[in-house]
Amino acid sequence: MPKQKITGSFVALITPFNKDGTVDFAAFRSLLRFQEEHGTKTVLIMGSTGETSMLSAEEKKKIIVETAKMKSPNMPIFFGCTGNNTESTIANVRFAQDNGGDGAILAAPAYICAPASDIERFFLDVADATDLPLGIYNNPPRVQSDLHWDNLIRIFKHPNYIVHKESTARVGQVAQVLAAKTDVSVMCCDSPNLGLVVPTMSLGGHGTANMTGNVAPRELATISTPWTSYREAESFKNAYLHLLLLLHFTYSAINPVAVKSLMKALGMPAGELRKPLSGLDAEAIGKGLRIVADLGLDKTYGYKLKPLSAVAA
Repeated sequence: MPKQKITGSFVALITPFNKDGTVDFAAFRSLLRFQEEHGTKTVLIMGSTGETSMLSAEEKKKIIVETAKMKSPNMPIFFGCTGNNTESTIANVRFAQDNGGDGAILAAPAYICAPASDIERFFLDVADATDLPLGIYNNPPRVQSDLHWDNLIRIFKHPNYIVHKESTARVGQVAQVLAAKTDVSVMCCDSPNLGLVVPTMSLGGHGTANMTGNVAPRELATISTPWTSYREAESFKNAYLHLLLLLHFTYSAINPVAVKSLMKALGMPAGELRKPLSGLDAEAIGKGLRIVADLGLDKTYGYKLKPLSAVAA
């Protein structure tokens, strides 16, 4: 299978829930349509933003089956397929492929804190077992395993890998992967605290794998556009600085607490967080709503800003 180039805004979608706690598939359809209408190029379902670690195995399979039916030829759907070990991850990837997934994003298995050599072997073993396009999420804050660029560059020689999402603060790591011309799309998260967005895009990065796009997809599409001229760089600067308060807000609590709480307050079909996570308190939600209003996002997207008393009730 030839490598496809994933560029632009790659939004990690929330998992919406009904009032009874079940997965809301009507909401999934609405959210996917919203993303495509506002310039998102690819979506990830069941990433950390999608509360994947708190979904049952049966729920994960049903989400893959049902949301794959909703996909558009213009916006591929990737699924988070990391299992607790190599064999379960391979099984997840094969299920996604057999049921219409366009690709899978993988992180190191959580909790085991394996050495980098074992994690490198994990990624290569999974890639050898499928021809589904794959991406790596190097996210040590979540999984306590961290790959050096030497590991990553060796992995990216495998033809099935097409995306690299880096969630460290190491600019040099991004530079080394790009300099190696591995033919993967190099992306970073949209966290302003980690600070990789500006250097990644300026060094030739291909976009961002972000979660703020759940609320502001058009702005993230601008921030995530690869630079081919001064025009894209200028548009990036303006959009990034304009959105900076919102970016800090969405990372003000462990993902996806802030973004999902804000979506619910804006009247988007999000539902509650899965316990033991809980939503932001009224003061924090009020700050988020003020940011949305100050940035004019309510007018851009038709969000109905309710009084804080109604939101907190």
